Amino acid sequence: MLKPLRRWSLRHTLLAVLLPGLLGVMGLELYASWRTALAAANAAYDRSLLGAIKAMDANISTASGGLSVELPYRMLEFFELTANGQVFYRVASGDGLVEIGSAELPAPPRPLIDGQPQFSDATYYGVPIRLGSYARRLTHPLSQGSDSDRVVVQVGETLESRQDFTRRLVLEAVARDLLLLLAAGALVVLGVGGALRPLQRLRQEVASRPSDDLAPIRAEAVPAEVQPLVQAINIHMARYQDVVEARRRFVDDASHQLRTPLATLATQVAYALREPDLQRKDLALAAIKTQLDDAVRQTNQMLALARADSAELTPEPTDVLALGRELTRSLWPLARQRGIDLGFEPLGEGLAATHGALMREALANLVHNALLHTAHGAHVTVQAGLEASGTPAGPRRDAVLRVIDDGPGMPPEELERAGERFFRGQGGRAGGSGLGLAIARAIVERHGGQLLLSASQPGPAPRGLTATLRWPAAADAPTGPG
Repeated sequence: MLKPLRRWSLRHTLLAVLLPGLLGVMGLELYASWRTALAAANAAYDRSLLGAIKAMDANISTASGGLSVELPYRMLEFFELTANGQVFYRVASGDGLVEIGSAELPAPPRPLIDGQPQFSDATYYGVPIRLGSYARRLTHPLSQGSDSDRVVVQVGETLESRQDFTRRLVLEAVARDLLLLLAAGALVVLGVGGALRPLQRLRQEVASRPSDDLAPIRAEAVPAEVQPLVQAINIHMARYQDVVEARRRFVDDASHQLRTPLATLATQVAYALREPDLQRKDLALAAIKTQLDDAVRQTNQMLALARADSAELTPEPTDVLALGRELTRSLWPLARQRGIDLGFEPLGEGLAATHGALMREALANLVHNALLHTAHGAHVTVQAGLEASGTPAGPRRDAVLRVIDDGPGMPPEELERAGERFFRGQGGRAGGSGLGLAIARAIVERHGGQLLLSASQPGPAPRGLTATLRWPAAADAPTGPG
């Protein structure tokens, strides 16, 4: 039942549920109306029967020692005119030895209580009747035909008038309920259509948008029940827009960064092909090799930056101290080649919620920057582990990866822009891409942290650079979009 309903439109589903429900309620209301009409007819006609019983009881005489009723036929004729049907009566002593009227009237179904009338449905010679029975005590017991001190009065009438009255009440109720059903059905159709009209407008608005329009949908223009869906769509559109923007940036970055190296390579290759001197040709080939190495490194950095912007982030418990130590060891050959003392200092031990491969990439860029921008004989120190950190919400433990060098450093005005894509300071190495710090910052911000830069030796003439990656170690810490 549910699967076919899922294929229907929301309008058809609501109407298919509400309209049969209204019909069911109408059926129950008709049944209740019929019961109410029957009870009302019985109450009205039973009061009339009781009036006839009381009138007949008032005309019972026991003065002669027997039982007699004065003028019963005249009263019955008047009652028949009022009841619009046949009327039967019976007056009898409590023991039934003395009877007046229709002796064959059936006895009441329950024993009579003096002074309390009893009404019941019965059959008299195959004709359905309504029977009223009443009993009371006599002032003096009868002395002729019976010695009972109790008298029983019964009056019965046929049901034509009652049935006609009940039928009219039921027909009126049916007509009233049909009108109410039509009105309620019209209101349901109009209400469902009106409630779904904002969804139609939303569909038209989204369908008429250009393919590149990813602006958020106005949630206030739809019903409250649909707003969570619109908000979820907006979140998805924002994520998709971030992906599209990341791809656009990558294409722009690639075209910006690779255009010049490729043009230079083409020029160098043309020169090498024209050069007859083998020694100069070898020098040209070496220059080409250097230019290719720089292009490969820039391409790898741009791919790393694109991955940092858009890769799915699933942090896992990671030993940050071990991550920093292993990376430092892997770069010792490069440090010895450049004559730089590369050391490692452990911080607090513990696990942190980290995407290990991305964070290793970030630290590798910081260490490479330090090794490439410091002179022969300089010192570079890597620190890794957990540190206590005070926040407005209270103390917490942060994961920290830090690189400290004693090189020339960066002027204060350049520190503010460090980490921007393709920004290279005045003292930057020729051929650098300006992406190392940008990659590190993008990765740590994806972890809900930040890149902090400062001079290693502050003062009037600051020297060195300290680059710190700091992010919350807790597994439930907020992470950047991705």
